[in-house]
Amino acid sequence: MKLDKNYWEERYLENKLGWDIGYVSTPIKTYVDQLDDTSLKILIPGAGRGYEARYLHENGFKETYVVDIASQPLRHIGEVCPDFPPEHLLENDYFKIEEKEFDLILEQTFFCALAPRLRPQYVKKMYELLKPGGILVGLLFDFPLSDSGPPFGGSAEEYHELFRDSFTIQKLERAHNSIPPRQGKELFFIFEK
Repeated sequence: MKLDKNYWEERYLENKLGWDIGYVSTPIKTYVDQLDDTSLKILIPGAGRGYEARYLHENGFKETYVVDIASQPLRHIGEVCPDFPPEHLLENDYFKIEEKEFDLILEQTFFCALAPRLRPQYVKKMYELLKPGGILVGLLFDFPLSDSGPPFGGSAEEYHELFRDSFTIQKLERAHNSIPPRQGKELFFIFEK
C-alpha cells in the first residue's frame, strides 16, 4: 500500500476517517489550555478535520499552521473556520515544507499514519522545523507495531530510542485522559529540541 497523496485524498472522499473523533483530543486540549503565550508559532502536521487547529485559532493562537498532503482537509478547515489564514494552510508533503522556526508542534495521529520506515526522517524533520528550545508535544500510540496500519503502533522504548539523540525527553508516559476507545493505548509526550 502506498501512503501517498492519492491514498489520503481517497480516504477523505470515501469518508474513511477512523482517526476522526469529532472534537479536540482531550490530552491535546488540556495541554493547549495551559498555554499563556498566544504569539507562539505552532504547526500541526496532518490536518484531519482540523479540530486542534481551529481550537487554537479560536483561542487567540493566530500563528497556527497546518500541513497536509491532501487538499480536502485543508479546504474543510477553510470552510468551517473562514477567518483561518489561507496562507497558514499548507498543502504539501510534510517532509518538503520549508516554513521553520516553530515554537511548538502538535502531534496528533500524524506519526502513526506514516510508514514506519519514515520515522527517523520524521524525527530529523521535526528537529529542523523547531526553533532552538522548541517543543514537540502530543500523543503516540502504544500498541505493537505491525504492517496492518495505518495506524501503525509502537512503544515507549522505541520512541525513547528514536527521539533521545535529538530531543530532551521531558515526558513520555501513559495518557491519563485519553478518550475511551484509546484508553491505555496512547502515550502523552513532551520533547524539547
